[in-house]
This record gives sequence, C-alpha cells and structure tokens, in this order.
Amino acid sequence: MEETVLLRLEGVEICRNENLILQNASLTIHNGEFVYVIGKVGSGKSSLLKSLYCEIPVKQGEAWLMEYNLRKIKKKEIPYLRRKLGIVFQDFQLLTDRSVVKNLEFVLKATGWKKKAEIRERIDVVLQKVGMQNKGYKMPHELSGGEQQRIVIARALLNEPKLILADEPTGNLDPETSGQIVQLLHDICEQGTAVIMTTHNYTLVNNYPGRIVKCENACLNDVAE
Repeated sequence: MEETVLLRLEGVEICRNENLILQNASLTIHNGEFVYVIGKVGSGKSSLLKSLYCEIPVKQGEAWLMEYNLRKIKKKEIPYLRRKLGIVFQDFQLLTDRSVVKNLEFVLKATGWKKKAEIRERIDVVLQKVGMQNKGYKMPHELSGGEQQRIVIARALLNEPKLILADEPTGNLDPETSGQIVQLLHDICEQGTAVIMTTHNYTLVNNYPGRIVKCENACLNDVAE
C-alpha cells in the first residue's frame, strides 16, 4: 500500500472557551496507521478529535486533513469532510426510536445515497464486517453495550472513510468487550483505514499495540515503543 499523508498538523493551537487546550502541537498520520492518543482526562484528547471534524476551530499553525485546510475550511465544506471520516463516540449516539438497519439507512440517505438496493447492500456489508449481520432488525436498547458499539463502528464505515476517529470507544464497556472492540478497529485498520483512538486505558494499548501519541501539558508527543 502506497503511503499517503492523511493528516498533517504543524504548530497547531486549539482553544476551547478561551482555555488553551493544545499549543505548538504537531502530528502526521499516514493511511493505514493505528494511532492511540493517550493522556489524562482533560488533557485535550477529545478536543483534538473535535478539531479534526471541525467542532472546535484550529487557531494557529498548519492543519491539513486529506485535501482540507482546517484553518480555512468553509462551513459548507464541513459535511463533505465529515463524510470522509468515520466517527465513533463513547456514548454510541444511536437513534433510539429505530432499528439498527434504519439507523444505518438514515446516515446513508443523509449523505446522498438514493437507490434502495445499494443502500441495503452497503448496510449488509458493514454489518458483516463488525459481526452483527443477524442483528439488523433489533432496536438499540435490545443490544448490549458492546453490540451497540459494533453498530456505531458499522455506521462509521458506511461511506468507506480513509480515517476513523474513535473517542474513548471502550469508555462504557467491560474489559473483555473493550478488547474485542479494539481488535475490531485493528482489523479494520489492517484493511487500509487509518484509526486515531483516544483512550486512557493503558492495558488496551499494551495488549493491542499501535503507535502512541501522548497529550500532556498542552503538547502532543510520540511515545517511543
């Protein structure tokens, strides 16, 4: 697989409500890389991801995500950037009033898919990838936490993103389920999708090795293996 730079941050500053979260932060990520962003609660891990999907502005420095300049991105371009990302939240954010299939269908229709057969086929593919092919008819409340997170990962894969941003994806899960979810993200990464996963669970980082970047004192630093 040819190496391409997906993300390049240089000398970046991120503020939230006037508080400085990150300063002079630099980070480069290539396609197919699995990167853990570790650090204490409140160190800026989630804010970093939010700046990548344009929920928090980047104040200083250079910030390129794929072909988008995050410093200069226009509001109307943000939905197109987000379509190229898969976002996995800790608290699932599934629509509770509809089945798994209807949750996934909603996202595809919202991002421009129109043909019923293609929608159905894509949903089947992503459910298969996360081992949930027999759960499409279920409502979110009928699923365990681990199963819900698998559906969230399936949702993140719908538009074949080049990069998945996973914000504490195991935060609400027990240790065994957490391991299964991280293994699933590693499997997806091996198929060529880069993953940035924030966590403060060092056991997972040790058990499922990847590149480690630490958020500390408003800085980002690569941790030597």
